[in-house]
Amino acid sequence: MVLDPTVWLDVPQEVSTGTLPGWERVDELVREAHARYADEVSGEVADYIPVLAAVDPELFGLAVIEVGGGIHDAGDALHAFSIQSISKMFVYALAIQEHGHERVREIVGVNNTGLAFNSVVALELNDGHPRNPMVNAGAIATTALMPGATAVEQWERVREGLSAFAGRPLSLDGEVYASEAGSNERNRALGWLLRSYGRLAGDPDEIVDVYTRQCALSVTAHDLAVMGATLADGGVNPVTGERVVSADVCRDTLAVVAASGLYERSGDWLFEIGLPAKSGVSGGLVAVSPGKGAVAGFSPRLDEAGNSIRSQMAIGHLSRSLGLNLFASAPAPAHAGEARVSSASEGERS
Repeated sequence: MVLDPTVWLDVPQEVSTGTLPGWERVDELVREAHARYADEVSGEVADYIPVLAAVDPELFGLAVIEVGGGIHDAGDALHAFSIQSISKMFVYALAIQEHGHERVREIVGVNNTGLAFNSVVALELNDGHPRNPMVNAGAIATTALMPGATAVEQWERVREGLSAFAGRPLSLDGEVYASEAGSNERNRALGWLLRSYGRLAGDPDEIVDVYTRQCALSVTAHDLAVMGATLADGGVNPVTGERVVSADVCRDTLAVVAASGLYERSGDWLFEIGLPAKSGVSGGLVAVSPGKGAVAGFSPRLDEAGNSIRSQMAIGHLSRSLGLNLFASAPAPAHAGEARVSSASEGERS
């Protein structure tokens, strides 16, 4: 059974998110986390995209952006790299802004596949439905929803939208794009498979090309933290003050990212760290704490699932030290006087 959201849409929504420590304390903890994991050397750089295999594995940047605009950068936070799969969460947000909650959910889905991010089997097992927008099939279907009469127009809407999230114009890394375009046979196969099931409008090769371009946008860890903080700030970029998407879109996006952002490791991540997060095979990772801010890391050495090892460690550290975990709580202070029973409970007991 799928819950029908219309049963509670008329209920006023309240939001309670807490606050971060003071600026100096946050800055101190960011530098502490960076220093603590800088010597970690486990994992391997991605090699299935040729240009990524040549990246310096010692690079390590960390950034926190607060919803109030506070900036905290450490290490190689301003080193440029390709955004890769992290683009999926922001294009998904733009698609919901354009088409609405239910339409995008119907086409793309919201549930974890439990299989690899580029799995063809997952698509076949689900009658061609991509299941969620964080795997490649779902991301391709999401990119196809971007407005534009041509692939060129769709690409420009993607670039402009992600630039608004970052608070600065983002540009294509041509070398990464060429490398990926020459080795993306599986993504092209996913595009045509989606088309064969009637789940993709337009030319699959053109849509996959737009998707390939969006993955090759050049960003920094600082940019990713600004982008994540925009989702944490109800859709308003905390650096530029520009509204990029609605607060409802942020909520929908972060829910899906929490469920599937780290692919088959998403449950482990949520259990240990308690934050919606998205990774990319270039070594980027961004995690969002609604109402507080976002943490982003960049380090090219990856685990078996394609997630940056240093970034996971540093963000886990900051989740605990900054109190970011969405599921963590402490007992409320005892109230003075006698405990009171609500009128509804009293009625049930009478």
